[in-house]
Amino acid sequence: MNNNTQGIMWALVAGALFSVTAAMAKIAVTEYHVLQILFFRQLVVLLSSLPSIANTFPQSLKTRNPGLHAVRLIGAFIALTCGIWAVAVLPLTTAVTLGFTQVFFLSILSSVFLKEVIGVHRIAAVIAGFTGVLIAMRPGVEGLINLHATIPIIGALGAAIAIISVRTLSQTESTATLLVYQSVFIGAIAGVSLFWFWNTPDLSATLLLFTMGIFAAAGQWTGVMSLRLGEASVVGNIEYIKIVYAAIFGFVLFQEVPDSYTLLGAAFIIGSAAYLLHRERLKKAKVR
Repeated sequence: MNNNTQGIMWALVAGALFSVTAAMAKIAVTEYHVLQILFFRQLVVLLSSLPSIANTFPQSLKTRNPGLHAVRLIGAFIALTCGIWAVAVLPLTTAVTLGFTQVFFLSILSSVFLKEVIGVHRIAAVIAGFTGVLIAMRPGVEGLINLHATIPIIGALGAAIAIISVRTLSQTESTATLLVYQSVFIGAIAGVSLFWFWNTPDLSATLLLFTMGIFAAAGQWTGVMSLRLGEASVVGNIEYIKIVYAAIFGFVLFQEVPDSYTLLGAAFIIGSAAYLLHRERLKKAKVR
């Protein structure tokens, strides 16, 4: 497989892991503050990166682009906070669907800052995928006039900024370095808030929060891998597959039953992802 195809495959895995994390956050946020949940997530991410950091310490903490790290951390903090907040105030499928506005931001930013060429086929995939989002959104369209609907959209902008930054940083920085900066600084910001928002979890809640952190850490590792291998505008299109995961978890965990609009939208979304994979296979064949 060429790099973009590998990036797509890793992105599919990352999407599944992040969807599990979102479903668990929707459960946890009924009892715990958004920033407390974020603190536990980042704590586990930090622990997962410590072995890699220790092997090359202190070189592993050195960076050539502190300014870009700062931009990436701001975007990531906005994305992570809004992501948890959104599932607290919106149905899981609606929150995930509105988060797909990230693809528009990502396409624009990757063209401007990364100079990636976005051809007709990729534009068609974006349009097809987002058409699926709009179709699937039809049952929850009343959410668009609710101020809560702006939360995942703001988070989507933050995510796009973080993804563009990671795409650049991942060419010179290790995955462990990328994750340790995010986990330390975002965890520290969330940790300060615990003086006001801390709610001591019981054993089952502690297991839930740490398990959610494990899925989040795995999602971030695979997400960085997808961006290291694939172009941001290609990998970003695979985000659409999350709506399928969200519909499944919404049905199993929260009794949200997907209707015909959701199913039709999912068909568009899966079709756009499959088309991207087909295009990458054709490119590989031509190179051979």
